[in-house]
Amino acid sequence: MQLERLYDEHADALFGFLLNLTRSEADTRDALQELFRRLALRPTLLAGVCDERGFLLRMAHNQAIDAIRRRAARDRKHEFQALETGGLFALAPDPDTQTFRAALEAALAELPADQRAVVHLKLWEGLTFERIADALAIPLNTAASRYRYGLDKMRERLRPLYAEIQP
Repeated sequence: MQLERLYDEHADALFGFLLNLTRSEADTRDALQELFRRLALRPTLLAGVCDERGFLLRMAHNQAIDAIRRRAARDRKHEFQALETGGLFALAPDPDTQTFRAALEAALAELPADQRAVVHLKLWEGLTFERIADALAIPLNTAASRYRYGLDKMRERLRPLYAEIQP
């Protein structure tokens, strides 16, 4: 079945992308469920699509934006709680590695959602700027500049940690 294949091939990547954007496991699960519900209701939605992953990432991005907008009126503490409940990285046995991962995740969480989306797609999904622009329905130069600005902010945030581990 087409839907089953799509889920098997793309659900993990979409979940990671959505989690990175929404910062809430519950919102992520809801958005992912809604995305696949829409695909189930309209099986021809992907007909003629050349880049399935890109199309699904665009759908996921739209779902994430909707979730973020719905949640905007809620208390800011939800974002902090989301960081505690679901991280991007698995726990590491090495305390230094775990400290770095926590700092990296915190730096990523501080980025605006539009920059965080591009950084995630570039670093964790390995997409080109062209595919990112297509997936997020933004101009190519906007994708590149959001990535650059996001990396600059992350570098600044992580610089003290980097200086601490340099000999």
